[in-house]
Amino acid sequence: MTRFETITLTQADGIATLTLNRPDRRNAVNAQMSREVHAAMTQCEADPGVAVTILTGAGASFCAGMDLSAFGQGEAQGILHGDGHFGGFVALKRTKPVIAAVNGPAVAGGFEMVLACDMAVAADTAIFGLPEAKRGLIGGAGGVFRLAQRLPIAIVNEMILTGDAIDAARAAQLGLVNRVVAAEAVMGAAHDLARRVAANAPMSIALGLELARTAQAGDEAALWQLNDRFLSRTVASKDAAEGARAFLEKRAPDWQGR
Repeated sequence: MTRFETITLTQADGIATLTLNRPDRRNAVNAQMSREVHAAMTQCEADPGVAVTILTGAGASFCAGMDLSAFGQGEAQGILHGDGHFGGFVALKRTKPVIAAVNGPAVAGGFEMVLACDMAVAADTAIFGLPEAKRGLIGGAGGVFRLAQRLPIAIVNEMILTGDAIDAARAAQLGLVNRVVAAEAVMGAAHDLARRVAANAPMSIALGLELARTAQAGDEAALWQLNDRFLSRTVASKDAAEGARAFLEKRAPDWQGR
């Protein structure tokens, strides 16, 4: 398989494993990672030897979302609006299932990548959240509307308006993950689930997945259009620049509302 710099990709027995591999940055996504994830997922989609892909993170984090340093250096377009949108993945058209193996915190765009997967196994130490309001942004990688498709609106509003995270047990209670296991058991549980999927008929998997997605998504094209308009508006705002600076400088932001 292709060699990458910000991710690793392996394959065995019909199961591909894509690992976000910037552990020193908590696997935060820069433009290069977005391009590489998109290339790897496209490769898995085209490979008849791959039935299912596991998406996970190296080190102690699944993904901390967008790399705010890269954002401040002008990489927002490549991170958010490249092929597949955020992380090269959240809007990727695919017919094969992806299982998130959430080995640690999955926040902001990292949580949105989990929501873009078809199933999820989480470590009991994992947390999930959309803290974008704390940074002058919105959960613009599909997270807001995907949460609203799955959860009661009062819970959605609490998560997106406070920006506070939930733990793995709460995520399981809400139906956002399939199962919670000890941290050291995450990859084993994800592979067990993947093997059970890979044993089944490829056409049945693809068509069943498409039918389930269609029933859940509604008019996804219209949702993405509105999502991208609001995301572009916040990304270009003075508050977004202030939110990133404040985060990097470890201080409270001074919001201007513009």
